[in-house]
Amino acid sequence: MKSEHQNKLKTILFHLFFWIAVWFFFVYFFSYNTSDTRYVPWFSSILLPLTMTVTYFIVYFLIPKYLLTKKYFLFALYSFYTVVASSYIIVLIIYGCLIFLLSFNISIMPPMSRNFVFILIMVYLVVGIISFVSLLQQNFNTISKNKELQNKILEAQLQFKEQELHYLKMQIHPHFLFNTLNTIYGFALKQSKQTPEIILMLSNLLDYILYQINKPKVSLKEEILHIREYIELEKIRFQDTLKVIFNSDEINNEIQIAPMLLIPFVENAFKHGNLIDGFLNIEINISMLKNQLNFEIRNTVLKSEEKESKKGIGLENIKKRLDLNYSNNYQLTNEMKDNWYSVNLTIFDLNKIKNV
Repeated sequence: MKSEHQNKLKTILFHLFFWIAVWFFFVYFFSYNTSDTRYVPWFSSILLPLTMTVTYFIVYFLIPKYLLTKKYFLFALYSFYTVVASSYIIVLIIYGCLIFLLSFNISIMPPMSRNFVFILIMVYLVVGIISFVSLLQQNFNTISKNKELQNKILEAQLQFKEQELHYLKMQIHPHFLFNTLNTIYGFALKQSKQTPEIILMLSNLLDYILYQINKPKVSLKEEILHIREYIELEKIRFQDTLKVIFNSDEINNEIQIAPMLLIPFVENAFKHGNLIDGFLNIEINISMLKNQLNFEIRNTVLKSEEKESKKGIGLENIKKRLDLNYSNNYQLTNEMKDNWYSVNLTIFDLNKIKNV
């Protein structure tokens, strides 16, 4: 409130000093070629209110109401009326000053103060300058507001994408917990000695899910490590009915990827894969070529399960996450052939990840 009051006071003082400067401007020019020190200040003082009225009328009424709203005909019409009215008042001022200040003695009247055209030009020179500055300020304010609005829209979009991405990540969590807890439950019932080992691997996965997933990027090497841990958990659950071939290039520690991007593919392979001839076969190949990641995973599946294998919330979520993180920077394909369902993901440049 105090700041608003100070701003109003500054505005009033600025206007006051400006019009005092205009008064001196009038005095200076109307004093040309005359030694009269009494008439010119009075004439300038009488002319100043007209100049102020015309200026404020155009700047605060005509420009906002007609020019800025693109009502150009009405703006031109009312501007013409304003010029006519102000011209009439200037003529009255000239004759009024001649009568009351000079007692009809036109010979001693300063030449500039009896030149109607010059006086009109002087008045509208001030009006024109102020109007031009006002338009510039209006344009600047409009640009600033539009930029501020764009920033707010971008912030809202970013927040929405962050929430959407977080929601998509959170949807992955139950799959891990459901599968691994079921495994632990089964081994606990048997009082198996492998139960602590399974719990430890689950603990590592939970640490990755709960803490690392909130980061925009994680080490690709770490993602692969947790894929291996996930596979080890599934090997315990499937026992002798699982065959997994896992091939991976040696990954540099500096290479990073969006967290939990590859593990859901592995999860889907176990979830939708089928045993054929007594075995669930899964093959995983991960390779790097400069900054390009090539990920391929295939699993055995029955023909009757083809449609089901192409569905699933996990794959749909991954597509959305890829769009959010690597928009126009990836290729994702899937194929069903000879009881094998395969998914191929290529991210062309891992460095071009969006920080959402």
